[in-house]
Amino acid sequence: MLTELTKESLRTLRTPRLRAYAERYLGIYADFADAVQQTGLAFDPVDHRQEATARRKVLEQKGAVLRNNEYSLYVNRISPACEACRTSMGSATFFVSLKCHRKCFYCFNPNQEDYDHFTEARRDVVAELAQAASESVQFTHLALTGGEPLLHVEETVAFFQTAKERFPAAHTRLYTSGDHIDDAMLARLKAAELDEIRFSVRAIDNEAGRRHTYERIALAREYVPQVMVETPVLPGTLEIMKEMLQELNRLQIFGVNLLEFCYPFANAEAYRERGYQVKNPPYRTLYDYWYAGGLPVSHSELDCLELLEYMVDEQMTIGGHYCSLENKHTGQIYQQHWRQEAPKTVHVSERDFFLKAAKVFGDDVARVRKTLDRNGFKRYTLNQEHRCIEFHPDGVAMLSGADVEVAICTYVVEDRPEGSVLRELKVELTTPKRFDPSTDL
Repeated sequence: MLTELTKESLRTLRTPRLRAYAERYLGIYADFADAVQQTGLAFDPVDHRQEATARRKVLEQKGAVLRNNEYSLYVNRISPACEACRTSMGSATFFVSLKCHRKCFYCFNPNQEDYDHFTEARRDVVAELAQAASESVQFTHLALTGGEPLLHVEETVAFFQTAKERFPAAHTRLYTSGDHIDDAMLARLKAAELDEIRFSVRAIDNEAGRRHTYERIALAREYVPQVMVETPVLPGTLEIMKEMLQELNRLQIFGVNLLEFCYPFANAEAYRERGYQVKNPPYRTLYDYWYAGGLPVSHSELDCLELLEYMVDEQMTIGGHYCSLENKHTGQIYQQHWRQEAPKTVHVSERDFFLKAAKVFGDDVARVRKTLDRNGFKRYTLNQEHRCIEFHPDGVAMLSGADVEVAICTYVVEDRPEGSVLRELKVELTTPKRFDPSTDL
């Protein structure tokens, strides 16, 4: 078992060197929280993780599948594209432009690189596919998003035609609001062998607006093999979301992705007006992830889990998938590490794909080193600056009779101009007696 680093757990440490080393991470988190709050939105003072864990257990007992380190849960079925998202190997998402006719207050596209440029300019997605094919890139899943892709009909159709010509085995999908869908367009997408279409249905729309989208969804079922809805779950919209699920189940679409709602570091006033706060803590491992979505909003996860349970209790037959923000991050971490040769002191986690190492500090270093040497265990290094020994977590079991405090450290490999760098992100606390590699790594 690992103990999270907090002010309270820090005070229990008897090793001054470890206490000083770990204390830095409390300072890092405090600086991060202060920076977030300066954007205009506060953190929820309550940590709801225990409640979320309890709801996950109930869902598992009712038949839900917990996957990807429990960042993702589903009932009935899940899109193959969502399964591939865990590592993102073979998956790629393209966009023609970031232009969109909708103005969602929670849109994170302004966080995308060159956003202003690509609201006007267009990318040649057909050329990009052709270039990838010429370089023998292998795709298993290809998607087109935006903005709104169907503001660019010819480019959208050409993208999917080219995708099937160049990568015939790839599963293809389109993201759209559905506002521009009609029979003629769907017929062209069917001819291009589109595999999946994902509609955005917004809880912030009035009933007439949602009804309009449902009509487009019903139409799409006649043309596209897999019709899905993907929507963020805004806290306070549970009844609207339940009505939506009932309607989607009536339409018998493939499934719905319930997304954890996020704060994109913008429009703070709109979030405050609705009583939203940032989830506390936002991540299990604090890091500057690539995904531009922002930070998770408190209570969205709890509502997503409640909606999944509602689907089970109502015996709905369509797929229901909860996609947390952290579920979107695992592909990045996997890709940062899959080609890297891990240092001898680290374990590559199969749960979250981060790198993990054990450390012992201060007066305990000599004892630990002696024990490791006696067992012929050489996967360790000494750090004079912090007066610690870092070793592969396999070595913790050799210390079973020792009364030592152990830090389990989480790393990520970053490619920088000077080369690959091992960056430490997190410290958790344990002892040889409490450490369980099956759950702690």
